[in-house]
Formats: sequence, structure tokens, C-alpha cells
Amino acid sequence: MSEIVWRGMTRAELDKAYDNTNAVADSGPRRDGWIERSERFRALHAEGLDLAYGPRPRNKLDLYRCGSAKAPLFAFIHGGYWQRNSKEIFACMAEGPLANGMDVAFLGYTLAPEVTLSAIVEEIAEAVRWLRRDGPRHGVAQDRLVVSGWSAGGHLTATTLAMDEVDAGLAISGIYDVEPCRLNYLNEKLNLTAEEAARTSPLLHLPKKSAPVVLAYGTAELPELQRQSIAYHEARRAAGLPSDVLPLAGLNHFSIMDQLEARDGALATAAARLASPSDS
Repeated sequence: MSEIVWRGMTRAELDKAYDNTNAVADSGPRRDGWIERSERFRALHAEGLDLAYGPRPRNKLDLYRCGSAKAPLFAFIHGGYWQRNSKEIFACMAEGPLANGMDVAFLGYTLAPEVTLSAIVEEIAEAVRWLRRDGPRHGVAQDRLVVSGWSAGGHLTATTLAMDEVDAGLAISGIYDVEPCRLNYLNEKLNLTAEEAARTSPLLHLPKKSAPVVLAYGTAELPELQRQSIAYHEARRAAGLPSDVLPLAGLNHFSIMDQLEARDGALATAAARLASPSDS
């Protein structure tokens, strides 16, 4: 009989429970579409790309301006289970926030196994500090700062919510308890210890104060991904921290991103609400 490793699941079942790519039949074509649209978008917005915030090759960010003075800034962190993808792939997602009067930043970071998850968390924190410190020289980050991210980027969003620089968060389909990732196939590159998995789990380290966050997920996502968002929301509310959930009916781990790219998408409009001073 196979050993139970997490919440009643064997290792094989836990691998499948976190395998978003194979759970979505058109995940490959969707990602290809993101790449194609993002290449076009970056070619049309070539200024403000690859600004260095740290010493490593991927410690770079891209800035896109909406054209309004002192616009709120939407800072997006890409997903890929901390071990794949890049900021360039997601550039097309700027369309929705830009259309809603927000400047946009895309944050790059070093991937595992080149660095640890703890190091990735610190890189993102440094990128956020850079936006507040140096962003105004580039015409951004002079108003509210909304940090956002998808999948692993949702996890990294959560790690920034206690920072003074951050006004609000929009975490999309994120991981907030890292322990199951230590116990499944993802740890082949993450190389997590139990101690580091606990240290980097936002669910286990709720701060005394935090920016408000909207935790979005699709109701057609893998059950474990949905559970992660719900459990984190419930823990935050129990601790008296501002938190809302945004379940999006019928959307999966990939189709949910349509709602950020579209001007009137649920994620783009949620970002715009978080950017409003009335939500402070």
C-alpha cells in the first residue's frame, strides 16, 4: 500500500494534485498565445524594459506607462512554480491594468534550482523596494502600489503584503502553504527542507499588519489550488487581516488570466478597485 504523504494523498496523487499543466488540456496553446501577444506588446512598448534592481541576470523589471500623471502602479510577478517562465511571457497581461488607468511593472527573478525559494522571496522584496525608491525617476510608483502575481507569483505577492511599500495585493491562483510542494515532484528543483517550506509559507507567518489582498482563483482549478486560496483567506480573516476571495466561475489555472488581460475582466477591474484610495 502506498504511503500517505499529504492530506490523505499518496505521492503520486499529490503530484497530480499540483500538476496544473496536465490538468488543463489547452495549457500549451494558451501559453503559446501569451508568448506571441507579449512579443508584439513588448515591440510596441520598448522603452522602460530590463531595468536592473539587483545583481543577478534575472533581477530586472519592465515598466509600462498608462500616460496619466502619478498613476497607481500594478506590479506583476510571473508564475511557473518558481522554476520556469519569465516576465517577458506575461507582458500582454498589462493590457487590462493599462486600460484601467494603471502603470504596470513586471518583475523578474532568479529561478530554482539556481537559488533557493528564500532567495527568490528576498529578490521580490528588493524589486518592490526598488520601485518605491527608484520608480519615481522613471515616472512610476508615486501613488498606490498594488502587487499581484499568478500561481507561484501569487505566493510571492503574499510575501510582500506586510511591506510598508505595498498598498494592496491581488494574488491569483497562488500557493500559500509550501509544504505540499516539498513533498511532491516540484521539490526536484526547489530542494526545500521542511524548515524552509515552513519559513516561506505565508499561511504560517501572518503579520500583525498587512495590506488588503484579494485572493482570486478559478472554480475549475485543481481542488488543492482552490483550497490553498480559501485556507489562506480564512487564516487572514481569523487573524484580523483584510482579505477577500474572488472565485471566478468555470475558469481554470490558465483561462483565469484572460480576466487580467481584458479591460473589463474581473481581475483587471479588481486591480483597479484596489488602486482606488477609497480602498485604503
